[in-house]
Amino acid sequence: MSVTANGTAPPPHGGRLVDRRVPTDRAETLAADAARLPVVRLDGRGLADLECLAVGAFSPLAGFLGADDHGAVVGDGRLGDGRVWTLPVVLPVPVEVLRSGPERLALGDRAGTVLAVVDVEEVYDPDPVAEAKQVYETGDPAHPGVAATLARPGPLVGGPVHVLRLPAAAAELGPRLTPAQVRAEVAARGWRSMAGFQTRNPVHRAHEYLHKVALEHVDGLLLHPLVGQTKDDDVPAALRMACYRALLDGYYPAERVLLSAFPAAMRYAGPREAVFHAIVRKNYGCTHFIVGRDHAGVGSYYGTYAAQAAFDAYDPGELGITPLRFEHAFFCRRCDGMATSRTCPHPPEARVHLSGTALRALVGNGRLPPPELSRPEVARVLVDGYQTRREAG
Repeated sequence: MSVTANGTAPPPHGGRLVDRRVPTDRAETLAADAARLPVVRLDGRGLADLECLAVGAFSPLAGFLGADDHGAVVGDGRLGDGRVWTLPVVLPVPVEVLRSGPERLALGDRAGTVLAVVDVEEVYDPDPVAEAKQVYETGDPAHPGVAATLARPGPLVGGPVHVLRLPAAAAELGPRLTPAQVRAEVAARGWRSMAGFQTRNPVHRAHEYLHKVALEHVDGLLLHPLVGQTKDDDVPAALRMACYRALLDGYYPAERVLLSAFPAAMRYAGPREAVFHAIVRKNYGCTHFIVGRDHAGVGSYYGTYAAQAAFDAYDPGELGITPLRFEHAFFCRRCDGMATSRTCPHPPEARVHLSGTALRALVGNGRLPPPELSRPEVARVLVDGYQTRREAG
């Protein structure tokens, strides 16, 4: 799918961007009302979901899912009206908060600062065990997504949100462009096509290879690292963003790349999350989406290319975005460059691989990854970042 000749991005999922931020002329009245409501303090995932709902990243959703949509998403990967939507976006609320039967709730951050109000249209209590097995393809509580589902503190509230202010964001995460802002930039640059790239890991040479292959086919690239809640042992978001800035400074054409933090939280839902990530990037104006090895996976719960196969379940028009499927990239010593098994004829012993786990172990011990795996500038940012964390902790 391509954009129009004048650089206008394709339609968002559902046809329009949903913006749930309250206009200035209504904010004071709503804030006064919110001060009298019970407050639900959101966790990391809840804060990330609220921001994505507020700015339209989760279009066509206007709020947290109600019972019918929740059941359809969990069971079929679609909303109740049939539109593709593969992950539940829900608001768990402690039972004691709901005892008075409130019609509205205030939503706050961990400090209790009120960020939004949600209309309590429904209260329902689905089976978290059954949900986890359908969404994550496992009931193993060692899976972080399963663990989060099983740990929900109460029933779910469904209803639209009215957002007074976005959650606080650390300055070191850099630009945090909304879908509307990305679309405006695409139009200003005159791009007719744009590929999105999602990662929760530090950027390395294999990622760079995928980016540049994609740039041979599209006008622009949206580098969109996820900076919401991730596992405790994942590389911190600020450090990952610093790695991207170091790489972009020397190795990418600035006029063809856009870097922006993506505020969502990770679910680690593998195939379902890969489709979800593609739909959301369509909302940001992407026409294509890069899907590599074990996209959004964790441990060994999903097949190496299960995320790519997930796209085959949908007609192209349903998703409105084209997946760019890539095999695992590596540095081949005999080719003397980056390659995949589709282009490299050499045996495994000629190929240099490094997993995210191994990369974290290297830099955590102050060791630079080899240049075949990481640009020296990026490797130095990682090692220095981990050294700073050790000294601070």
